Amino acid sequence: MPAVSTEQLTKIYGEPNAAVTALDHVSMHVDVGEFVAVMGPSGCGKSTLLHLIGGLDRPTEGRVFLNGSDLSGLDDEAISAVRRRNIGFVFQFYNLLPVLNALENAALPLSLDGVDPAVARQKAGQWLERFDLGNRLGHRPDQLSGGQQQRVAIARALVAEPSLILADEPTGNLDSLASDQIAALLARISSEWGRTVLIVTHDPRIAAQADRILFLKDGKLVDEAVLESKDSRNAEIVADRMRRVGG
Repeated sequence: MPAVSTEQLTKIYGEPNAAVTALDHVSMHVDVGEFVAVMGPSGCGKSTLLHLIGGLDRPTEGRVFLNGSDLSGLDDEAISAVRRRNIGFVFQFYNLLPVLNALENAALPLSLDGVDPAVARQKAGQWLERFDLGNRLGHRPDQLSGGQQQRVAIARALVAEPSLILADEPTGNLDSLASDQIAALLARISSEWGRTVLIVTHDPRIAAQADRILFLKDGKLVDEAVLESKDSRNAEIVADRMRRVGG
């Protein structure tokens, strides 16, 4: 059973006489523990796909399955519960609260879900230690580099032990060195900690860390590439494939 799959997923915005199809009958899957990247030109539907899978938006047509369960019929409250406990989100902008330190920011999802504060801090600290931030627990966001802030955001996404991590351009606000580090960390989250990772990116170097790449164009799934080894030429292969699909 896939960790997540979609069936004819479609999203149309606007009124019928001025409708825009952002996603057009996309069927795809991501296996448990797999690291999959979604690529394509701007406006092709990459972020829309991620938002629909994560329950941040509702599809016009089609269905989303998480661990075999159909999310289509869930009400807003049930969808919110799924997001809190089963899905971790990472975005381009870190969205850390400036008045909280790294430990408090990482613990926030558990704190908001009513978990004992001491337990929440312990779990957050464990993830931050894994991400080499053990000496930064008391630092506020303005005392951290961009790469460190994104690692705190990833720890926050993982603190509730979700099975699925959704990352929307997580390196888009970072320099090349920090971007490579974040991409390698997401690959570890899949390979070492067994989480399923689905990432949207425009950067072939980042996508080259994935196990598989899905290519979207004009809201449709048009191509797919399997990266069987972490070869140094993968980024070139991905960039060439992007050019061929019109990215």
